[in-house]
Amino acid sequence: MMQLHQDQEEFEKRETEVVAIGPENAEAFRKYWDENSLWFHGLPDESHSVLKLYGQKVNLFKLGRMPAQMLVDKDGILRFVHYGHSMKDIPENKEILELIDSL
Repeated sequence: MMQLHQDQEEFEKRETEVVAIGPENAEAFRKYWDENSLWFHGLPDESHSVLKLYGQKVNLFKLGRMPAQMLVDKDGILRFVHYGHSMKDIPENKEILELIDSL
């Protein structure tokens, strides 16, 4: 999440909303957002309903929910999905910004 936070201006220039969805409860999410002054939205998914809806994987040997990044256009069409195999397997912001520019 901090990676996305670093390019706030670039996402805003592209009129892009960033939403992070995580397995924590609402209080844990609020606390994390407050401590890190994140500019984008965070939604708790304690029941894993969003995880199941989008097919995000859980690997208990790798400490839980695997990363997933999705790009949805202004019409609500899913344009890009990346399911990571570890917490190190996350596309760089540059790649995401280039995808946004191509839409």
